[in-house]
Amino acid sequence: MDDLRRIKNLEVPTGKVDAVLDTDAFNEVDDQFAIAYLLRSKDRITTKAIYAAPFFNDLSSGPADGMEKSYKEIFHILDLAGEKVDAFRGSDRFLTDEQTPVVSPAAEDLAKRAEEYSPENPLYVLTIGAITNIASAILLNPKVVENTVVVWLGGNADHYGHTMEFNMSGDVAAARVVMDSGVPFVRLPCMGVVSSFTISKPELEYWFIGKNPLADYLAKNAIRSADSYAKDAPWTRVIWDVTTVGWVLNENDRFMLSRLIPTSLPSYDGHLTVSPDAHLSRYVYHIKRDALWRDVIIKIAGCQIPEVDF
Repeated sequence: MDDLRRIKNLEVPTGKVDAVLDTDAFNEVDDQFAIAYLLRSKDRITTKAIYAAPFFNDLSSGPADGMEKSYKEIFHILDLAGEKVDAFRGSDRFLTDEQTPVVSPAAEDLAKRAEEYSPENPLYVLTIGAITNIASAILLNPKVVENTVVVWLGGNADHYGHTMEFNMSGDVAAARVVMDSGVPFVRLPCMGVVSSFTISKPELEYWFIGKNPLADYLAKNAIRSADSYAKDAPWTRVIWDVTTVGWVLNENDRFMLSRLIPTSLPSYDGHLTVSPDAHLSRYVYHIKRDALWRDVIIKIAGCQIPEVDF
């Protein structure tokens, strides 16, 4: 892919596009919002598949268990939404090096599915967990680099002190494979940028609870999680993952601001390095919180909210 085509594909798409979503859906409460928002954005996005990503924290006994729990949670959200979308199990482990893929149904599906697209008509790969499945697909089939655009919530803002955020630190090798591949790459940094995309308990109760089964579950799941550590204190909760879907819908910068920068690579010690000949990528540096939440609420909860100049 030449630089002109890459820059073109780093623009927000116009018209309707195809997308797949890669998610560690059981890891947090925000992946579920992202799945729901994607499913409810049919006017602009056709969801072709959802992949279960591995994760390892207190909610899983290891990457394979995290992936399996995420796979089941994907179907839970699909059932609540009354939707049918192909879902695939992903990697049962993280990459051991930058040359060897973890072969999984998800990686194989993306490697094969990419053949149906082109640089002029790319598939949008929205990924909101450790990026193992996407790196593996690239290693299985270089056409993934030519025929997709990868939009990832990962790492922290460039001005932040380190980049050892959960999604990136979970599989640094995979992040390096994707970011060094030349694929048109959009990054939404967590701390320092997307950390502003929060919601509070009163907002969840007002806008979501009682509106429909899907909205009800999303709100109550988020409230239950936050109340477990801050029940008797005021809190807001970051709903990070929605922003990847929001980028695809970001015509005229309605939800966020971004710029083109040379792609920096994460090092294994938690920092970023930039090569003089690095490919350009798109870096989101500001989220228009209220504008994006308005769209999410309208689509998921079905509320009528007047147009506001955010």
